Amino acid sequence: MIQDDKDKHIDEYSGIETTGHEWDGIRELNNPSPRWWVWVFIVTIVWAIGYWYVYPAWPTFSGDGFRGGTQGSINWTQYKQLTESQNEIISRRAENLEQFQKNSIEDVMKHPQLFAFAVAGGKSAFKENCAGCHGSGAAGARGYPNLNDDDWLWGGSIENIYLTIKHGIRTDNPKTRASSMPSFKGMQEDDLKQIAAYVMSLSKSWHYTAEGKTKYEQMCLFCHGKNGVGNPSLGAANISDSIWLHVEDSNPGIVSQIENPKHGVMPAWEGRLDDATIKQLAIYVHSLGGGE
Repeated sequence: MIQDDKDKHIDEYSGIETTGHEWDGIRELNNPSPRWWVWVFIVTIVWAIGYWYVYPAWPTFSGDGFRGGTQGSINWTQYKQLTESQNEIISRRAENLEQFQKNSIEDVMKHPQLFAFAVAGGKSAFKENCAGCHGSGAAGARGYPNLNDDDWLWGGSIENIYLTIKHGIRTDNPKTRASSMPSFKGMQEDDLKQIAAYVMSLSKSWHYTAEGKTKYEQMCLFCHGKNGVGNPSLGAANISDSIWLHVEDSNPGIVSQIENPKHGVMPAWEGRLDDATIKQLAIYVHSLGGGE
């Protein structure tokens, strides 16, 4: 409520005129604002006018649509800065990509800058195309291989990884990776359990019978080898490392795989991705730690 001048008076303690406002006997002194505060206020006004003049400050809806606006005396906008930064990144990427394409995978592995470029590109491509099955960290899941370990069906060298990604697994690609374990469903249950027990003994202390070993040598040795280490040229799994892709590490689990073998598939990325991206993927997967 505005008070009349007659309500104003001089405070008897400070000698300063009051504003005329009163609340329960308490009066407000009419002190002027501190000089430093006044100067700060003036400076902020001058700074705001200067900022408005130099930088974009007023939006418009013409030209670039919702991106429109005054550009200030330096003719600058965030969109221009973004475009310039993106063009710089594209230019640098094109230079690295040109060098990357000129070199073999083996040469790229020896070149720190190109190797870092390949790993970064492969990581991005992996998240977009591979993480759905193998997981964002490439740890896999039941039925989907863990790419961090050294357990490889067709070999873990950089060249083998590249070919597997390029041609896929059990696809219609003429050069696809393909292997097939026959079903032994017609065997006696005891025979299946004896073979499974012998297979388990290859990776841990597990009791097995001579009959189980003999049957393994008769039916499994050709593909998986005498010690169960497998054969990458055939895509035969290493069954001596306790790593099981489709079943649990148990006698019933192994029996189920012998009876009804499960086989995974992976699309051929040739034709879906360019060769440079496939190479980057191979280098990235190899760099995860399990590459040979």
